[in-house]
Parts: sequence; C-alpha cells; structure tokens
Amino acid sequence: MQKINVTIDWTDTNFSATTNEVGGAVIVTAKDLGKLNEEFKSAFDFHVEGCIEDGDDIPNWVVTGEYEFEYHYTTAALLHKYDGILSRAALARLSGINERQIGHYASGLKTPRPATRIKLINGLHQLGNDLMSVV
Repeated sequence: MQKINVTIDWTDTNFSATTNEVGGAVIVTAKDLGKLNEEFKSAFDFHVEGCIEDGDDIPNWVVTGEYEFEYHYTTAALLHKYDGILSRAALARLSGINERQIGHYASGLKTPRPATRIKLINGLHQLGNDLMSVV
C-alpha cells in the first residue's frame, strides 16, 4: 500500500492538514484532530475526483484507493495535541527545555531550532519507551 504524506500543523486556533503529493494541494482546517482527519479524507477524495474528471495524470494506486495517509506533526501541532494531557512541566523535565519556551512552541509563536526539537523528540521517545516497557 502506498503512503501519502500529510503534514499536521497548529495555526493559532485550528489544526491544519496539507499535502501536495497528488495533482495539486489539499488543505483542510478543523478545531480537533478527529474532525480534521474526517474532513481531510473527504477533501482528498473530492480533489481526486476532480483530477480524474479533468483528465489529470493521477497514479492508478490513488484512483483505486490503494493508499493510506501518513501523518507528520509539526512541533506546535504535537504539543498542542497533548496540551492538557502532558503538562508543560512534565515536558520540561523530559526534554530539559524551559517550560515557558515549550508554551511558545505549543502556541506556534516560536519554532524550535533543530537541536531543541531533537531534545524534545528524544524526551518524548524516552517517555514512550518507558510506557511500552510496562508489564
């Protein structure tokens, strides 16, 4: 099965999902991720139907539905998704990043530098590994 990359971002008051892998761009916004996934699938299907009607060159695996979406979160989207589930204080302890700075990243006011993003990801991976080791 083929994968279509979809980027999930946080844009001030909404999540957004974008891809430009098949005959143009598909962009959707929604307040929550469940609604975003539903609306993105619908918008993508509508886009593909339009491409087919227009005679655009669309891969057969898209036409036959032999694909799945692979979601990639920006730092702001990931932090916003877990805001209220994982406290910023906990994220600060996991990553070594200042709690206030994490708030700036979660709100989208600032974007972490690559090294800072890696520290955050490593902290979350460690948490995930610890949770997966529970017996």
